[in-house]
Amino acid sequence: MGVRKKLLQIPFFTFNIPMTNLQVITSGVLLILWIPLSYQVFFKQPKENKEAQNKLEEAQNKLDKLQKELAWRKAQFKLVWMKAPLYADWRKEEFEAVNVTLDAGTAHPALLCEDGKRVTWREPCQDLPHSTQRFDSLPCVLGQLDLRRGRSFWEVEVGNARSWDLGICRDNVTRKGRVTMSPQNGFWAIRLYERAYWALTSPETPLSLKHEPCKLGVFLDYEAGDVSFYNMTDGSHIFSFPKNTFSGALKPLFRLWSSDSGSLTIRPGGRTPDVTIDIPN
Repeated sequence: MGVRKKLLQIPFFTFNIPMTNLQVITSGVLLILWIPLSYQVFFKQPKENKEAQNKLEEAQNKLDKLQKELAWRKAQFKLVWMKAPLYADWRKEEFEAVNVTLDAGTAHPALLCEDGKRVTWREPCQDLPHSTQRFDSLPCVLGQLDLRRGRSFWEVEVGNARSWDLGICRDNVTRKGRVTMSPQNGFWAIRLYERAYWALTSPETPLSLKHEPCKLGVFLDYEAGDVSFYNMTDGSHIFSFPKNTFSGALKPLFRLWSSDSGSLTIRPGGRTPDVTIDIPN
């Protein structure tokens, strides 16, 4: 007697394939398994995927919100940090120590420079060739470094020096004839003269220091327009000029008043040998 064959019929589908009893049973089992699987694939899985997607989007939104709040808090902290007269060691974390050397071509004839490292006061003044870069009335010398961006600082050991001006100036300041050192004329500096400290604002601002600095720090934030001075001996803030808008190159500035001014030593962050301005007493 031949094997009785049947047709496999599934709702919505009919397969005209001869089936043995074993095949019919196997197909039935597979059909039973297929129904929940198809439900999982076509109905439940998309729902779970949608829930997972919603949770992911919710988590991303929370993360974006936290990042925006963190950025806002960081900006607020930075704003307060810029305004506050923080200790020098804190500021140094955000500024780059730069190597400043002296530009002999800018030095007043009374200042004798050797290899950009040592400057001594010479009387009578040297008979030097005319140069548009040289100071001829103010006994000043500039640093060679061009400051055009970023945050930078350098330290100057003033020791027992009796009279000096220290700071920065525009590269194109007037170097011939009489000129008043003030921000309006492109100078941002402080002064020690006859045991009194002054900020060279217009008019000049007297400064009251608890401790006389043996080492002074000059801090420049070019983009923020900030020039600040610190006593590097105890880290205390000395003076900050009102905010400016800089353009073009700025230069480190040094001025000595007379043969008994004393000496100054530039500290370039300890990366190269010191540069010394030496004036005999």
